[in-house]
Amino acid sequence: QVQVVESGGTLVQAGESLRLSCTASGTMFGIHAMSWYRQAPGRQRELVAGINSVGSTNYRVAKGRFTISRDDAKNTAYLQMNNVDPEDTAVYYCRVDVCDRASCGSFESYWGKGTQVTVSS
Repeated sequence: QVQVVESGGTLVQAGESLRLSCTASGTMFGIHAMSWYRQAPGRQRELVAGINSVGSTNYRVAKGRFTISRDDAKNTAYLQMNNVDPEDTAVYYCRVDVCDRASCGSFESYWGKGTQVTVSS
């Protein structure tokens, strides 16, 4: 089994910065990709950003303000959130795509329980 734990969510003021962390632990051949999602009240869960095993990134929201990074040695992904806006208020979830084989020909997805980010105006 693989456990995914997010941390770093807090209450911040608009314009400030914070960094979220996501760490995967357990039996893993490797990690194909790690992604950050968020869900605001009354909204659907949406993809924020993702990063794969070779460091390629993609961003769906908050382009230019958020940066995703990864530390393979720690099985950890980060989401650096700069110049936050009240619209960024949401529960942020981490998804880890874990390789089923050493070659990572296929993978399984695991989710964390989320961390709350609240941005005041």
